[in-house]
Amino acid sequence: MTASVPRSGAIAELLASAASERLNAECFCVGLDADAVREALDSGIGKPGLRALLEERCPYALAARPVFVSSAQSERMSALVAAIESVVALPAYRDTVLSRAPSIARHAPGARGVFFGYDFHVTASAMGLIEINTNAGGAMLNALLARAQRACCPPIQRLLPPAATAEAFEARIIDMFRREWMMSGRTGPLCTIAIVDEQPEAQYLYPEFLLFQQLLEAHGITAVIAAPADLRLRDGALFCDTQAIDLVYNRLTDFYFDTDASAVLREAYLQDAAVVTPHPRAHALYADKRNLALLSDPMQLQRLGVPAATQSVLLAGIPRTEIVDHSNQERLWAERKRLFFKPFGGFGSRAAYRGDKITQRVWKEVVAGGHVAQALVTPGERTLSGGDAPQTLKFDLRQYVYEGEVQWTAARLYQGQTTNFRTPGGGFAPVYETPDACLDLQGGPARQCAGESSAC
Repeated sequence: MTASVPRSGAIAELLASAASERLNAECFCVGLDADAVREALDSGIGKPGLRALLEERCPYALAARPVFVSSAQSERMSALVAAIESVVALPAYRDTVLSRAPSIARHAPGARGVFFGYDFHVTASAMGLIEINTNAGGAMLNALLARAQRACCPPIQRLLPPAATAEAFEARIIDMFRREWMMSGRTGPLCTIAIVDEQPEAQYLYPEFLLFQQLLEAHGITAVIAAPADLRLRDGALFCDTQAIDLVYNRLTDFYFDTDASAVLREAYLQDAAVVTPHPRAHALYADKRNLALLSDPMQLQRLGVPAATQSVLLAGIPRTEIVDHSNQERLWAERKRLFFKPFGGFGSRAAYRGDKITQRVWKEVVAGGHVAQALVTPGERTLSGGDAPQTLKFDLRQYVYEGEVQWTAARLYQGQTTNFRTPGGGFAPVYETPDACLDLQGGPARQCAGESSAC
């Protein structure tokens, strides 16, 4: 795929994007069915008490409405994922990014890393990759969402995936963990997985850990939820209490295992005492924000030997990103209203700032080191309801990726500067792909859709 599109193709893409944008603005005939969520959790997907815990801990984790994208937009996102994966495979790229990473990132364990999250802002007129995460959360919540959507008009009902889609996604998750096990050189069956995070029971997404535990155990894999301090190394093997651990599903934001609490996990990783996924090498290759500066710089891409067609895809899809330093601080300060500033190894919007909101005091901290400046890309918008006071939220799109293959696409609805899971009606949302010529589905359900929209 290249950035240039034949005129007829460009027109078709514009029409499809406009249709999905209109659906996001006017279609209210499909949404989250709270009864279906309860039924799914109570029918064996969840452990006893999980439904109450989810409602108490994560009241705004599941969005009220889905998000629509055109198939052309989905294809552009997937093409960008494939382009990035092709660059990451280049020895010159790996040498560049690993040379500035901590030494632990140069350990090559064999496993690729589960649940990469490619996060996008997408509108009818623009698309931009805002970041890549290597421990993206929310996969199990999105599988739950897929079971709990209801549409009230036939045209939109046809866009909803079949009920078996969620089960197929969960089967791919199990296959992914088993493949990580085999790629690490293990020959026996994968028997035990530890889901590891700092103070896991205090984490916002702790209910998702329980969903993972339930899924793994349903497929014959013993699963424990643990803090890194619960782990022990004995005779070259990793244990949690008396339970030997084959694989660690790593949800830590201590990406390079630098803290004292991660010392055992660090040694287990370096000694290959257990498979750890995702791992420090994956973070260095994909999630360090400095990589976006490399991938959006035409001179650097040429130096790395990236083919011209791949360069076109990258430069069209990744907002221009620069490392902030003293040599460019005056120019970036002058341009700050068009920029977003992020720390190299940041997560969860910590220490990230919109340029038009930044203060002189914070700017000094940014210039002191450790931030990139990224050109702003406007997020999409989703209207939740009509009437005299419609509620409109922003959204981003997340593609869950494993070995370069997109496994699932989800949205996150929010208000404010970044995603926060504190917005009524917001949270994770399913993404429905509209046909490329969907300005009028079967003549349009204007008389059937609660939004009274011919685009719906």
